[in-house]
Amino acid sequence: MDDAAPPSSPAPGPVPQRVGYLGPPGTFTEQALLTQADLAAAELVPFPTMADVLRATETGEVDLGFVAIENSIEGTVNVTSDTLAFDVDVLIQREVVIPIQQHLMGVRGAELAQIAEVVSIPHATAQARGFLHRELPDVRTRAANSTAEAARLVAEQGDPTVAAIGNDLAAQLYGLEVLAADIEDHPENQTRFVAVQPVAVPAPTGHDKTSIVVAQRADRPGSLLAILQEFAARSINLTRLESRPTKKALGDYCFLLDLEGHVADDVVADCLRALQTKHGTVKFLGSYPSAAAEAPAARVEADEAAREADAWLADIRGRIGAAGG
Repeated sequence: MDDAAPPSSPAPGPVPQRVGYLGPPGTFTEQALLTQADLAAAELVPFPTMADVLRATETGEVDLGFVAIENSIEGTVNVTSDTLAFDVDVLIQREVVIPIQQHLMGVRGAELAQIAEVVSIPHATAQARGFLHRELPDVRTRAANSTAEAARLVAEQGDPTVAAIGNDLAAQLYGLEVLAADIEDHPENQTRFVAVQPVAVPAPTGHDKTSIVVAQRADRPGSLLAILQEFAARSINLTRLESRPTKKALGDYCFLLDLEGHVADDVVADCLRALQTKHGTVKFLGSYPSAAAEAPAARVEADEAAREADAWLADIRGRIGAAGG
């Protein structure tokens, strides 16, 4: 766990009693969760898939769910984004970003040269494409639901020709040896995780992010540009923009967006209102504290500009009907 961020201070609000996460024990999801002091103190409940975590959170089987949503190498974790967008009604409470160090792990006595099969979650295997091509060009890959499940399967199988990709925590828990360390293709590999609950929207901190899904009412030329202009006109910075199929018809897509600011901010609320009124149906996924290192100075400036514009306009409208000199 030496590659995880230091434990954080507990977030404001009630401490969850049961927290669901992608299991089994030893996943990167658990590693990220343990950096959050309040969440780590709860009863941790592993689930076989991230979709299962989110559904259990919606139904109240757990008080809070914790899942991966984005990787700096492979991009969006589609199962998380799609489940949030289409299948459940929960809101993001916070985000957690940790560095990811992938290791190739085998049973004791195994050697790198004899590995014929590698097991892991597809996102992890993809993050080590270069290493596998250089060191194990003929290796077979097999998908697991998580890196920890892969480690457990390799330990149970006991075959020295089969290895898993995962973290130090999984190697320790399942008694595996690290055959090659830090095999990810890019050293600045990071994964973003989100904690979700039904209903609640965290109070603004002044350093927040908002996530939404926008489904267009009609697919017409310039529709995406028109949506983006709503953000540009208000100096709202987008930190993520992706399109995903709506699963309704071929060529029918919606947009997943993360933006700087909180729904409590006037300028953000005004932007969401304009999107809902003019461009399509907006699904609100949450406003929550940002894990970004820098404060959103552009957001503060935009809010101040909006307040000044409101005061300017109010002064002009206040002159309506005033007697002439």
